[in-house]
Amino acid sequence: MEAATARLGRRGRRKKKSYGSEERRLATLLLSPAMVVIALVAAYPIGYAIWLSLTEYSVRVPGKWRFVGFDNYTEAFSSTEFWEAVKNTFLFTGISVTLELVIGLGMALAMHEAFRGRGLLRTVVLVPWAVLTIVSAITWRTLFEPQLGLAPQIFEALGIAEGVVWLGQEGYAMAVMILADVWKTAPFMALLLLAGLQVIPGDVYDAAKVDGATAWQRFRSITIPLLMPAILVALIFRTLDALRIFDLPYVLTGGSNGTTTLSLIAHQELTANRLIGYGSALSVLTFVIVMAVSFIYIRTVGGNIRSLAEEG
Repeated sequence: MEAATARLGRRGRRKKKSYGSEERRLATLLLSPAMVVIALVAAYPIGYAIWLSLTEYSVRVPGKWRFVGFDNYTEAFSSTEFWEAVKNTFLFTGISVTLELVIGLGMALAMHEAFRGRGLLRTVVLVPWAVLTIVSAITWRTLFEPQLGLAPQIFEALGIAEGVVWLGQEGYAMAVMILADVWKTAPFMALLLLAGLQVIPGDVYDAAKVDGATAWQRFRSITIPLLMPAILVALIFRTLDALRIFDLPYVLTGGSNGTTTLSLIAHQELTANRLIGYGSALSVLTFVIVMAVSFIYIRTVGGNIRSLAEEG
């Protein structure tokens, strides 16, 4: 009897295993055409940009073209402008994403509470995210105009930063750029975190209240651990997006006064200076940096998400 039961168990496991492999094979066949198209669409521009980065090619001089290997990359690594852009990009990313996480978490907690007018609050909070980045950048540039801007007048009336040209001085220009980005994208962070809050069961909080846990203890021991997967996903999205920032510095300052970013200097070399080879090398380096950060996130953050899911 035991031998028969064991044979039936092994047969059931083999059937389940074969069924799973058939499902995976079918999924691969169904996804293959789409994946091939996506690979071709993505691979061609990336490959062409890498090829251009290995050449000296300028549209200013007709017929000027020659293969230079890694000379453009050597020039980039020896350029102070490139390293300044790297520093500005990571400084902007670190500060803006941190502020967006804190503000977005507060907004998500407020929108998650049940009260009259909650639907209106959610609508109003998401308005900045619906505004085009170019439009919001023009708005913030107008707001901080030295003569006509409302912000300098308010600061001078309060006796704060008197005589400061916000978009014309290093440090202050970066502060305005970070403020504009936080205003626009903190609602996006809040939306992602709100989705994570809504899947936390209310019974957990009720049990904690019965045990006498305070609001801070419930937030620290229940909300944050259970919300961690949503927080990590939101951080991935915003960090990778902030590393590619282009439109805000382009409209606000044109990259002057310590606001040059990696995407902006690549655009300037490609369009203003018409140095296709060197500009392509800067674009490839930006791509590599973003991919490296993505890889680090996937290896570290992705593992944490899996472990949290297994613990849950």
